[in-house]
Amino acid sequence: MPKVSSHRPSGGLHRVVVLVDENSNPFELGCATEVFGLDRPEIGRRLYDFRLCAAEPQTTMRDGFFTLTGVADLDAVGSADTLIVPNRPDIAAPRRPAVLDAVREAHTRGTRLVGLCSGAFTLAEAGVLEGRRAAAHWQWADSFRARFPSVRLEEDVLFVDDGDVLTSAGSAAALDLGLYIVRRDHGAEVANAVSRRLVFAAHRDGGQRQFIERPVPQPADESLAPVLDWARERLESQITVADLAACAAVSPATLHRRFRAQLGTTPLAWLTAERVMLACRLIESGEPRLDVIARRSGLGTPAHMRTLMRRRTGLAPSAYRRRFGPAGAV
Repeated sequence: MPKVSSHRPSGGLHRVVVLVDENSNPFELGCATEVFGLDRPEIGRRLYDFRLCAAEPQTTMRDGFFTLTGVADLDAVGSADTLIVPNRPDIAAPRRPAVLDAVREAHTRGTRLVGLCSGAFTLAEAGVLEGRRAAAHWQWADSFRARFPSVRLEEDVLFVDDGDVLTSAGSAAALDLGLYIVRRDHGAEVANAVSRRLVFAAHRDGGQRQFIERPVPQPADESLAPVLDWARERLESQITVADLAACAAVSPATLHRRFRAQLGTTPLAWLTAERVMLACRLIESGEPRLDVIARRSGLGTPAHMRTLMRRRTGLAPSAYRRRFGPAGAV
């Protein structure tokens, strides 16, 4: 996998630029604007410097819904730390040469590239996905594989993190990937605050395992909500799957089926992910003692916690503290 910089420029905020092209889909544009472009009252500060740009002074959006004007031209791509490429439902129509050139040049400079939904077609057409993993909307999987056989399309995922190029599946998966990027850049506590503001689940994050199973989970059955809340309040305890099943008043097998159907994961995997996220929050809040963090998060020993954090975030606790802990923490 290519080495990726931290994408935190020394001067000013990390700049996210969205490149809008003819017939782009307003939904993913809205998701990007919501996650990266707005002031964050729940955090008390802005997280990113956000820009929109386009190849032409006027850009007609999908199905002529509206015309986008008053945004920067393609020169803005040159200042991007992260570039979100155009997503369009007309996947067979070639992208503008100027747009593809801008994507290629950004990739050469080391800019982090993000493709939302059909944005994977833009990245592949620009040639930056050769031999790499990617996600795209399931309904276009066959078309994508036929056009770009050298790209390893992951069909059963919400998004793929391939280092400096990230792609998401259809529609709402743009929010999953957006929140994942916030967590990668700013830590779990900030990402959780943003997700609460969006009223959108943060626990579907797959960390540095680089993908999340299931493209679009079924609508959550509220019958699981009390069980999840009950478990979150007791993560320090050695909760078992049998305990969860007892709380839900169902058999372990039935609980397993419900977790798979509603959350796209198993009860044990969900518990582990919650405990790792709690450990991350404790580190971010300044708790210096690994044994205390391991105990309070229910991960047992520092050695076990270290193994699980590496597996799910790609960072050991000490490295996580240096990146996301309070200023001056070592």
